[in-house]
Parts: sequence; structure tokens; C-alpha cells
Amino acid sequence: MNTPIRYSFGADEHLFAEVSDSMSLEAFFKGMAVTRAVEHMALDGVLDVCLANASFQIRFDPDRIAPQTLLDAVKSAEAGAVAERSLHTRIIEIPVLYNDPWTYETLMRFRDRHQDPLATDLEYAARINGLADVEAFIEAHSGAPWFVSMVGFVAGLPFMFQMVERERQLQVPKYLRPRTDTPKLTLGHGGCFGCIYSVRGAGGYQMFGVTPAPIYDPQQNLAYLKEHMVFFRPGDIVQFKPMSREDYDHAVAEVDAGRFDLRIRPVEFSLDAFLADPVGYPQSLSQVLA
Repeated sequence: MNTPIRYSFGADEHLFAEVSDSMSLEAFFKGMAVTRAVEHMALDGVLDVCLANASFQIRFDPDRIAPQTLLDAVKSAEAGAVAERSLHTRIIEIPVLYNDPWTYETLMRFRDRHQDPLATDLEYAARINGLADVEAFIEAHSGAPWFVSMVGFVAGLPFMFQMVERERQLQVPKYLRPRTDTPKLTLGHGGCFGCIYSVRGAGGYQMFGVTPAPIYDPQQNLAYLKEHMVFFRPGDIVQFKPMSREDYDHAVAEVDAGRFDLRIRPVEFSLDAFLADPVGYPQSLSQVLA
């Protein structure tokens, strides 16, 4: 991507950078290269560097670094940054109970806010994506891995998009009006983005199921959360795996006992390999979990 980044200031403490008008892996890798370069500068006064889908934001202390000085430094980082075409990351298997009773109860309470009050979220999503039924939608949703491009909005919530050709992207609009309730660890979907609600709260994404796997825990009770209370990070690759109610209940019991763990494997993601083979290459990544 050769398009210059657009910069703007937000109040006195934030520098916002728009890498691209639309999300793409090219935009993500460019943003990652620039933010890494900024972090390596170790500028006095820079407090946080937050990478997003097709943008990034820097929080700074204007008493320690002048806004124009920061902007000049970031532009210098942009000019010198070379976007890497590969990423050392990890692929994570996330078990999911699709069509679960808890999101079903919740979505039924909020049907007056939905585009199709007579259908469930899964039924609606299957229909507008031209799929035969809910089972076909679940197969498509779990049939290819997802790339985590941003973590935020609330603590630990990952935004991700499926690693398929653009014409195969599952697209479902958000609710007409947001709900005031969403079960913790709900799989949500809005536009072409999927997410996992890390905590219970308001939300507007369609609800497809729940995972038993905690992804945000200040107590850090499970082994995979010992390093950090927020599990996901940008660049992670997620493979959803449908599970039965029996398996879900067993997993929840393991979580409560502190024994639950996730299947996590290191992988090297190649942007060029994905662009050359957007069908076969993601499947080869998923096979690392086999």
C-alpha cells in the first residue's frame, strides 16, 4: 500500500492515523509496521500505541512531547517502515456451542430491535447469506479460520474477519437498535466482522453461540491467561470448533476447577501465500491444530 496515512489529533492527548478507508490484510500489516517502528523509538511522552483494523492511535502526554514533534516522528517512522509480509503468530482453537439456550433467550427478549423479529439471529444470517439453513451457516462460519485485527472496545474483546475471498465473507448487519444485554463469551457478528464478547453487557452484533473459554480474566486463573489477563492480541488466528452441549458443560466445569486449557500452536502467517491461495492456505494453517 503506497497511499499516505492520514493523521489527525483528538483533543490534547491523542494522535489518530487512518491507514486505509477499508479493512484489508495489506492495511493491517502496514499499520503494524508503523506502530512497531514507533514503539522502537521509545519516545518520551508516548503512553500507549493501539493498533486497530485499518488505523492506529497514539496516546501521549503533551507536557512531555509536543504534538508536532510526535507527528513528525511518526511520519518519519512511516517513511522508513517496511511492511513485513509474514508474521510469527499463533493459531488458537476456540470451541463454540452454536445455537445455545442463553443467547437464544437473550435474542428473543430483543426481537423488537431486530430486522427479522420472526427469525433467530442464526436463521436470519443464513438466509441473507444465501445459505440453505442454520447448519450450513455454522459450517461456513467454522469452516475457515479468522484473523484478529484489533482488540478493544471493552477489555479483551477481539474483532476478527474470516480468512476467505471477499465474495465469501459472511455479512450480517447489526441490530437495528443495540441490546442492553449480551451474555458473556457470546460469538457476535456485525458487517463482516466477528467478535467474542469478553464480558456481559450491551451490544448490537448478531448472536450465534457461546464459548466456554474465558478470554479476559483479571484473576488469571487459567494457564493460558497467566501471562496476561487479556488473552487475544492483533495477528492471532482463530479456528472455531463446534461443540455439543455435553462437551460445553464439561468444559465449563473444567474452567471452574481451573483445569481448562486451549489448543494453541505457533504458526508463521504469510500474506503473499494467503493472497496467492485464499482457499488452500488458510486450510493448511488450520491443519496445524490437527
